[in-house]
Amino acid sequence: METGERACLIIILVLQLILHDRCHWHQRSCRRPLFPRITRCHLNLRKIALEGANVNYKRDVGKVLMKLRKPRITATIWSSGKIICTGATSEEEAKFGARRLARSLQKLGFQVIFTDFKVVNVLAVCNMPFEIRSPEFTKNNRPHASYEPELHPAVCYPIKSLRATLQIFSTGSITVTGPNVKAVATAVEQIYPFVFESRKEIL
Repeated sequence: METGERACLIIILVLQLILHDRCHWHQRSCRRPLFPRITRCHLNLRKIALEGANVNYKRDVGKVLMKLRKPRITATIWSSGKIICTGATSEEEAKFGARRLARSLQKLGFQVIFTDFKVVNVLAVCNMPFEIRSPEFTKNNRPHASYEPELHPAVCYPIKSLRATLQIFSTGSITVTGPNVKAVATAVEQIYPFVFESRKEIL
């Protein structure tokens, strides 16, 4: 990919954070059942909704949404202790935000520790410096590429070796999902020569 034509990636990380409890059985704020497989800390969602900042209690689905400003992430919290955060623009920012979230819960009285951090999904938006002929691209890259414009305006192009999926739009915009940032960046590098062949020429 030439320097002047290098695509710009906007990364959105989806991470899973599990807060494990370090409290004893007699503590009421964070009680752990006496089963070796049950290690997550129970979280009182009502308490978080009443005493936490920037929260939205979804009682009907049993979860709380908590937003942080720095970094700008949104956390979905379940009473089991499982938390999924979205919105970070790098893995470092995601981990920093998850730690801030753990500290926020500690300030509410939950005796938790930060553990089992992992990035489970990365969403990237890549803008190519040219438009793409979707029918031509699909024809040249079968059977990997599939295009059904009646159902969706993008060409679907999965890369199984990377566990990544690309949605390629005729405007040159490409949405990539993958397990980590490296896989997403590699997917963009791999797809570039193919979309370049099917680019729309500027007259």
